[in-house]
Amino acid sequence: MIERGNTVFKGFKDFILRGNVVDLAVAVVIGAAFGAIVTSFTDKIIGPLLNAITPPTSTGLGVYIIADKPSTYIDFAAVITAAINFLIVAAVVYFIIVLPLKALKERRKRGEEPGPADPTDVQLLAEIRDLLAAQAGASDGKHSPSSDK
Repeated sequence: MIERGNTVFKGFKDFILRGNVVDLAVAVVIGAAFGAIVTSFTDKIIGPLLNAITPPTSTGLGVYIIADKPSTYIDFAAVITAAINFLIVAAVVYFIIVLPLKALKERRKRGEEPGPADPTDVQLLAEIRDLLAAQAGASDGKHSPSSDK
C-alpha cells in the first residue's frame, strides 16, 4: 500500500514538473495579470473614446430597445471594448509566449540549439601551459624531491 502511494506521488511529481504544465501555469498567471492591465486600458481609454463619437445628448454608443427602460439598453461600446480587450490579450500571448516557444521547439527538434563550444586543441594546450607556468611561478621553478625513490 505504501509503495503504491509512493508510485502515485512520483507520477504526480513527474507530471507537475513536466515542461508543459509549468509553462501553462506561467502563462495563466501572466495572462491574468496582463488581462487586468488590458481591461483597465479598454475600460478607461477605449470606452470613453467610443462614447465620445456619439452626440452629447445620447447615452453613449448604444440604444434602448424600449425607450427609458434601462434593462433594455444595448451597449455597443462594451461589446467593442471586450473585443479589443480579447484581441490585445491574444496578440500578446501569441507574440510573447507562443511564437518564442514554437521557435525554440523547432530549433531543438532540428538539433540547432547551440551548446557550449568545445575548446580547440590549441586552446587546451595554452590552458595547460598557463597552469604549468603558474605552478612553476608559485614555487620559483624549484621542485620538491619526490619520496617515490
